[in-house]
Amino acid sequence: MLANLRVVLVQTYHPGNIGAAARAMRTMGITALHLINPRDFPAEEASRMAAGAGELLKRAQVHDSLQAAVGDCTMVIGASARLRERALPCFEEGDEMGQAAMHAALHGPVALVFGRERFGLTNEELDHCTHQLRLPTDPSYGILNLAQAVQIACYELRNAWRRGNGDRDPERMGEMQGGEPRPSRAQLQYFDELLVELLRPTGFLNQPHAKTQEKLRAIIRRSEPSKRELSMLTGMIKALAGK
Repeated sequence: MLANLRVVLVQTYHPGNIGAAARAMRTMGITALHLINPRDFPAEEASRMAAGAGELLKRAQVHDSLQAAVGDCTMVIGASARLRERALPCFEEGDEMGQAAMHAALHGPVALVFGRERFGLTNEELDHCTHQLRLPTDPSYGILNLAQAVQIACYELRNAWRRGNGDRDPERMGEMQGGEPRPSRAQLQYFDELLVELLRPTGFLNQPHAKTQEKLRAIIRRSEPSKRELSMLTGMIKALAGK
């Protein structure tokens, strides 16, 4: 299941932070690193800070958009300390995030997304996520550097894997392997597009200041439909649209 986990770094400014994040990942057995438009990569500073995780850096995939990095994922967790208007299901406890992510990893890729050093992820980037992660730091000073945040999140993922799989406890394995496969991020986006296409001619999406489209998207994300349930909803939308 660890092979189905990936860390995605969005527009990282300092190459040393990429290397330090790679080192944090490697210590927890997570080896898939995806980079979105890094300012300077590959770079000597990244290799120096990786401290033995150089092979992980060499295999890192570089993309020009977040969608390209997470489109095939069944769960996309955006790390953001701020509360957002576009409410997503939010993990505020690392162990809950780890357990949910490992469960989803049984059925497909799972991405953990981290934003820029200075201001994190934008609202538009969180639209590509299915969940939000808020690490429980001290309210008076909750600023983690990028590698620290990656280390904490990867530690929680490994702990969940160890409890549910690494210790080979049959009862725990049974708990984690229940449930149905989740839809990919691309399948969720396709459903969003169909719903907007159906509703746009009605004027329902044009209510001033209502942010109706964003709220509908948030409702679907919070409901966490299975792949089968989303397929049924997609079929219903197509039937209503006469497709």
